[in-house]
Amino acid sequence: MTKIQEDIEKLKKLRAEVRLGGGKDKIELQHSKGKLTARERIELLFDKNTFKEIYTFARHQCRDFGMDKYRPYGDAVITGFGEINGRICYAYATDFTVMGGSYGKTTAEKICDVYRRAREVGVPVIALIDSVGARIQEGGEKVPQIFYENTLCSGVIPQITAIMGPCAGVSVYSPAITDFVIMVDKTATMHITGPRVIEVATGEKVSEQELGGADVHSRISGVADFVVKNDKECIELIRKLLSYLPSNWKEKPPRVETDDDPMRMDEKLNSIVPDDPKKPFDMYEIINRVVDKGSFLEVKKNFAPNIITGFARLNGETVGIVANQPKWLAGCLDINASEKAARFVRFCDCFNIPIITFSNSPGYLPGVDQEHQGIIRRGAKLLFAYSEATVPKITVLVRASYGGAAAAMANKWLGTDIVLAWPSAEMTVMGAKEAVSVLYYKEIQKIEDPNEKRKFIEEKAREFEEKFSNPYHLAERMAIDEIIIPSETRPWLIHCLKMLRNKDVKHPKGKHRNIPL
Repeated sequence: MTKIQEDIEKLKKLRAEVRLGGGKDKIELQHSKGKLTARERIELLFDKNTFKEIYTFARHQCRDFGMDKYRPYGDAVITGFGEINGRICYAYATDFTVMGGSYGKTTAEKICDVYRRAREVGVPVIALIDSVGARIQEGGEKVPQIFYENTLCSGVIPQITAIMGPCAGVSVYSPAITDFVIMVDKTATMHITGPRVIEVATGEKVSEQELGGADVHSRISGVADFVVKNDKECIELIRKLLSYLPSNWKEKPPRVETDDDPMRMDEKLNSIVPDDPKKPFDMYEIINRVVDKGSFLEVKKNFAPNIITGFARLNGETVGIVANQPKWLAGCLDINASEKAARFVRFCDCFNIPIITFSNSPGYLPGVDQEHQGIIRRGAKLLFAYSEATVPKITVLVRASYGGAAAAMANKWLGTDIVLAWPSAEMTVMGAKEAVSVLYYKEIQKIEDPNEKRKFIEEKAREFEEKFSNPYHLAERMAIDEIIIPSETRPWLIHCLKMLRNKDVKHPKGKHRNIPL
């Protein structure tokens, strides 16, 4: 055997060793928990035989605490690039079978290199996290630089993070900076301080899942955008999500061929909105009947359900959907809904995704708790996000939009390009009876007979409705572009998107806008 042949055999042997990660016992333990290994996850994520690993033989340089006796190749993370649905992407996967997937200096350097390379060539990064956090023996050195790289990539390339096991301590901040967080139910956890530390510090007893499981972060904290059942479903979702997104901020999202007629009209839309303004209806039904069939992918479904956000396609082209949901809090905007929608609008604006808004909100949610928690500051985020966005913006007024919510849900004065109104639409400062109670307060107070008072209020409310609570009042003042029959919504939106395809708006120059955080 020649020297080069010996070298090749050595390389093959080392490659086989690396593929075993922490060893067969650790792999079996990983499988017993219902989890795939980091390498299995990578192989599922990328198109077959396209993934190219880099820094395979990188090792930690720590000599303290006996670390010099265990220096595995790869140092607890797999990094590289390949193709997903034929498009180049970078990815890294922490390997729980190797030192619990902990972050040491070399691990962090490999991850930072992935973000830097991806940013320079303009392709997405996918992070598959299954890690105990920063490696104590190395003092967490270099780990904060990952946050720096995340921030430099923000708005430049899409960043998707999948939490597929534990994610603890300082390492949770990287996923929080990225664009989307997916968590595997019953397996994934995220927390800064663990249950034992909390019990010692505060006396509170809580389990890992109760503290930072997928249910908690998708419903309560809003950290998680998606929840999936298992690793396989998680990988499938990543691939699906990427199909809606461009590779970087300079590109437009990919178009997907569809057999759904762009001129399709749905007569059911003409009867969805009830005559009784107090009776709710399901906004999901409107969305699904308007967009390309089966194309709606909801984001943050479990968090602030009074507003709906997600991606869809219209004639094969990606759009972002924002819609009030009358079945939750009557579609009111509250703190969580405002922040959820603002974040989504800003993402769409970063990556050239047109925004379609279905407006139907009675206003911002009233209450002392909301006021004290900062509804003024935090509710303003949605107004700011819509005003800042320069992508095509189209709003459909479905029924009632009152007060601050009428403005926040992308009305004409926030720079919305096209505002369409259904015949059921109205947009005023407040509802008719509420308006009458303010406008005729003195007159109402003078009427002593309850029946006379009721009749007076009803009469004035009818007058108010006839004058203001209809789309024709808005059309007269050019607050809307057109009143349409609901069944015409899909073709109208598609035509408007075609018209806005080359929209080019630039805001006054500055370093960046200062959103009220």
